[in-house]
Amino acid sequence: MTDVHQVKPSLDALLAGATSREPMKTADSLSSASFERVVIEGQPYVVKHLSTASDWIMRATGDVACRPLWVWCSGILDALPDCLDPLIVDVAHDSQTGVTTLLMPDVEGYLVPEGSVVLPLEQHHRFLDHMGALHAVFWDWDGPAALTPMANRYTALVPLTGQVERDLGHTDGVPSVLESAWQRLAALSPEMGELALAIAADPGLFVDALADTPTTLIHGDWKAGNLGSHPDGRTILLDWQWPGRAAGCVDLGWYLAVNCDRLPESKEATIAGYRDALVRHGVEVGDWFDRQLELALLGAFVQLGWSKTDDLAELRWWVDRALPTARALLR
Repeated sequence: MTDVHQVKPSLDALLAGATSREPMKTADSLSSASFERVVIEGQPYVVKHLSTASDWIMRATGDVACRPLWVWCSGILDALPDCLDPLIVDVAHDSQTGVTTLLMPDVEGYLVPEGSVVLPLEQHHRFLDHMGALHAVFWDWDGPAALTPMANRYTALVPLTGQVERDLGHTDGVPSVLESAWQRLAALSPEMGELALAIAADPGLFVDALADTPTTLIHGDWKAGNLGSHPDGRTILLDWQWPGRAAGCVDLGWYLAVNCDRLPESKEATIAGYRDALVRHGVEVGDWFDRQLELALLGAFVQLGWSKTDDLAELRWWVDRALPTARALLR
């Protein structure tokens, strides 16, 4: 890989000229990365510090090289469609500490508000359109499969992650609830819980099935907390910790699962909106789409089914969609 962007060698070099620095934390940030607000030459910025020592997502997904660093250096972010803004304007990497720091303009007023308020329908539709635009631009992308290996997407949010993080002395955040949540899932939906855990334990067959459908560059985490809208309509798409070559419907499945309480229309309408967006942006949608969709919904359940156990209607929707595919794949 030839670097397109140079990386600052240290945090001091990145923040040279800063006149103010203060720690910050947002409720929608589920990683254990640390954040600061800084002012440089009178302009407000947010900095995010990432390392395998401090961030459980990096550990759980096997990110030893810092994927946000790679997408910045490689120029991938420059190739995004104009409708998307990843916000990253500069990056530092300290080779001594292994810490990567991202510098981003502070656009808090443009981000989706924290909490569970339903997304405005127009904004939701725009997110789907821009997701389709991303996938269309990178259709049949031949980027490195190892950027975020497909299998790693389905082995990150499992009971073992909770056990590992506990053994490391980390007893809060998402990892701390994984073991009990998976146990509750098994109690409420024994067959689906068993099949989901089997895929998480050995995702090879599932990943191979998805790989038989078209691939593109996906972001991997289209949650509301990573999204926003500029006044000109461009979508802000933050947190490039899960990018990689994968089926486009993997992004859609995650969007449906992680934003379930914020969707302004049904999941079926949301799926149709994404499909229409692909067509609008020039992707030929054929028989592959339904197969990829069902596999991606199963994959989204493997990733986030454990989080559905407090809403039985929501859990039932996912089990009804995922169970036939899981049975056909594993039984």
